[in-house]
Amino acid sequence: MMYPIEIKNLYYRHKGKDINLLKDINFKVNTKEILAIVGLSGCGKSTLCYCLSGVIPHVYKGSFNGEVLINGKKTTNMKLSNISTRVGIVFQNPDMQLFMPTVEDEIAFGPENLCLSKERISKRIDYALEKVGMKKHRYSNPNNLSGGEKQLIALASVLSLKPRVIIFDETMAQIDDKGKKRIKSVIKGLKEEGKSVIMVEHDLENLDIADRVLHLHDGKLKKFSGKL
Repeated sequence: MMYPIEIKNLYYRHKGKDINLLKDINFKVNTKEILAIVGLSGCGKSTLCYCLSGVIPHVYKGSFNGEVLINGKKTTNMKLSNISTRVGIVFQNPDMQLFMPTVEDEIAFGPENLCLSKERISKRIDYALEKVGMKKHRYSNPNNLSGGEKQLIALASVLSLKPRVIIFDETMAQIDDKGKKRIKSVIKGLKEEGKSVIMVEHDLENLDIADRVLHLHDGKLKKFSGKL
């Protein structure tokens, strides 16, 4: 059986370091599952996200051993551009992902780099904005939006690539309760659509929508006991 994401015996050590940050990581993500990964700051959660999305080892170098499989294919054998159409990642700080003058330009950027037709790009913009409930901001400048709205646009730019897996790397850390509620609603909608979601969190209050929770501690991943 092929899974949207499967990790086998993953070890990772940053370049210049003597100790592995990730140690023998093994887990699978099911279709239509919201999987939460929790852990204290500095435990390696973001590094794990980079491994899942192919940023490691394609961009960030280090000691990478084991396998990350996307629908049965090793990320080491895939181009990063191909991985991005299968696995998308939304970061904690949306300003890291937003750099275009309008929301429409922002969402179009990814599909344009895939050399899609104008008609298909327009349809993807419509789909992404509809999915995150931000259609009225199509021509807005992202810099004029609230933190929560920026996160939704960052998510929309990821969704425009039509990935089957979306990773949220502490996406709700810097937004208010209203913004968190909106993002959680979108996440549940993505699950209903058939996508797999990985939520990386340190705030246990955001786990109410997760189907399963794993705990990253001392470089290893295990079932969450309820305490960090």
